Amino acid sequence: MRNLYWFKQSSNNGKSERRLSLGEYKRAVSWSEYLVFWGAEIKGEGEGEWSADMSQLFIGNKFASGRHSRIYRGIYKQIDVAVKLVSQPEEDESLAAMLENHFISEVALLFRLSNTNIITSKWLNQTTNLANFSFLLLTSHSVFLTFFVQFVAACKKPPVFCIITEYLAGGSLRKFLHQQEPHSVPLNLVLKLALDIAHGMQYLHSQGILHRDLKSENLLLGEDMSVKVADFGISCLESQCGSAKGFTGTYRWMAPEMIKEKHHTKKVDVYSFGIVLWELLTAMTPFDNMTPEQAAFAVCQKNARPPLPPKCPLAYSHLINRCWSSNPDKRPHFDEIVAILESYSESLAQDPEFLTSYKPPTNNSILRCFPRFIAGRWSASVEA
Repeated sequence: MRNLYWFKQSSNNGKSERRLSLGEYKRAVSWSEYLVFWGAEIKGEGEGEWSADMSQLFIGNKFASGRHSRIYRGIYKQIDVAVKLVSQPEEDESLAAMLENHFISEVALLFRLSNTNIITSKWLNQTTNLANFSFLLLTSHSVFLTFFVQFVAACKKPPVFCIITEYLAGGSLRKFLHQQEPHSVPLNLVLKLALDIAHGMQYLHSQGILHRDLKSENLLLGEDMSVKVADFGISCLESQCGSAKGFTGTYRWMAPEMIKEKHHTKKVDVYSFGIVLWELLTAMTPFDNMTPEQAAFAVCQKNARPPLPPKCPLAYSHLINRCWSSNPDKRPHFDEIVAILESYSESLAQDPEFLTSYKPPTNNSILRCFPRFIAGRWSASVEA
């Protein structure tokens, strides 16, 4: 019990944020009581390796909400957690079925990502001995812990489902950006945050997974300003995505091919990353002068994009324009995006003025800088 509350100084504004007090903890709603209230049955037996012990879960204050979900701060087995509750509408069977599918998909992907045994056969074929294999196992798990919100447990008891993940005190990237003045985020911090996001998405795509809802609201900050990718509710395996018909995403960040409900690939996440990079530079909401529907129309019918800042460094504007290209084939893969941002980081370490003095390289010079497989892919995208 002594580990259930503490005080933390926020590095952003100096305000203190405390854990639940003992009194608040005692008043917190037990998940088992919540389920009983809604008429759900609680069984002692689990539903698999990810099943939560609901008697150990306590729910505190709500700190975020979505169209069909609410996210609460909670305590699970005396550990601070975030608890996502998804309610199924009894009056709409089709919506209830869709939300259940999203829940199952999100839990499956989170469990897969949090499991160390997720190395692809391609990687395994490249290992030559047990030491290499063990290194890959450790590396894959380390990548998950670094770039993705850690999955704790879940419970599937209609009409309310829950997903329990680690709690990140920094909140969402969107919340952080809205606390800043427009165009005030330091360029080196923009680079650090962008590289964290790109690393996470690079790994996600290496596992054949599309996020499909990449936006600042779904990117969470740790105390050290590291970024973790969250909310896999509408993610899918690339081999099972198909078209975007009936898809419920967020128009302001959505690629035009998804808005048009066409077949889509990993490049939809690259488009969204371009919008997120614009957010980092501006600390503003994309298309804030439009409704989501107006933004969708402008993107699809007028090829509109959020306006780049007048003094936007070419290092960023060049990459953003490639990421949000209307032609998915011309968007870079995250392998290349990571290589570009890492080269920026190395150059910035040598020259503090690099980001403001950068000029886009010619095809030949950039091909000499990148590994062969990235250079070849980049060359092909330029020719396209």
